[in-house]
Amino acid sequence: MGVVLTPIVTKDTISLSALRGRTLAVDGNGELYQFLALIRLRDGTPLKDSTGRVTSHLSGLFYRTTRLIAEHGVSLVFVFDGAPPALKAREIEKRRAIRRRYEAEHAAAVARGDEAAAYSKATMTSRLTRNMVAEARELLRLMGVPTVQAPSEGEAQASHMAATSADVWAAASKDYDTLMFGAPRLVRFLTISGKEFLPSQGTFRPIVPETIELERLLASWRIDREGLVDLALLVGTDFNDGVTGIGPKKALKLVQQHGRIEHMPAEVREALGDPASIAEVRRLYLAPEVTDAFDVRPFEPDLDGIVRFLCDEREFARDRVAAAIDRTFRERALRFD
Repeated sequence: MGVVLTPIVTKDTISLSALRGRTLAVDGNGELYQFLALIRLRDGTPLKDSTGRVTSHLSGLFYRTTRLIAEHGVSLVFVFDGAPPALKAREIEKRRAIRRRYEAEHAAAVARGDEAAAYSKATMTSRLTRNMVAEARELLRLMGVPTVQAPSEGEAQASHMAATSADVWAAASKDYDTLMFGAPRLVRFLTISGKEFLPSQGTFRPIVPETIELERLLASWRIDREGLVDLALLVGTDFNDGVTGIGPKKALKLVQQHGRIEHMPAEVREALGDPASIAEVRRLYLAPEVTDAFDVRPFEPDLDGIVRFLCDEREFARDRVAAAIDRTFRERALRFD
């Protein structure tokens, strides 16, 4: 879910063409969740093959990635989550409870024949399994697109890669957490469709890719990265609940006025709870578990392997897959010969 910072963040829009030749470290789990949420039938049922295996995540991954490569010249490296920090357990259980509620609401909408409501509710019921992640990584391997297994949070690893590798221009994620993890540049809404579905309203809104420069953002707020993390703690993160009644604007003002949480009014400090837990959340953002064992260079695609994986094994339309392969990989494959 991430930290809510939209009301105070200044961002710049960017065209996909401006990303040509750039390499982005993508939050792989976040991307797969989006595909699972949105690529569904009218009643909210995800795409499946004849054996019942869900294929929505593979469809979105293959067709969006090939278009970004072929039409816009973007290089991608997908980063996948490892074991979640212990402090995330409460957030994970909260998400499960929300999913169970929406599953019940989806079933009720289906029963009364309300397809619009059924689709809207279904977007909040996605389950990303280990097997789905493994399938996605195998498809990317066949496509010659590098992947990285993060030790823990994928966004932390993507941020580390953007901060330390000259070959990675930015981290790409929908969530602002990437900034707390230290990504010098964040790309949000790496989309082809130009729209985002709003489940609470049952409608789509237009969106364009946007970039946020961490240094410029912090300078405009007159705070440092440690202050940004404390701001997030006040609002609430995936690792703590925040303070009731404090939103992004009030949190920013508190950090600007007082600096660290330790210097804030007693009622704020007390509302945040155990200082040891606060220190641990700070550590998760400022010194996350990451690895330097990554390679962002694309490699030779296995074109026949893509067809076997998608068409022979998962019943994707052969003509659509072939067209995407021809558009994206033929010239690139020849360069490896």
